[in-house]
Amino acid sequence: MADVQIVQMSFETAMAELEQVVTQLERGDVALDASITLYERGAALKAHCEAKLKSAEEKVAAITLNGDGQPTGVASLDAG
Repeated sequence: MADVQIVQMSFETAMAELEQVVTQLERGDVALDASITLYERGAALKAHCEAKLKSAEEKVAAITLNGDGQPTGVASLDAG
């Protein structure tokens, strides 16, 4: 999966690959050079997942509710 561009991955795909990377590193049976490459890919996957989560949190925070607590739309994040 290392040839797949991380920026094109969904959160779920990136998280699944990150779990695979962690598992490989925890086993400790990977050569040093491969471990470094895996670690770097894992760090990039982690950053991608964090960015996806932040984006989702901002979208959820922007949902507006009416007096009954029902969603009515989204507010601009700049409405502050």
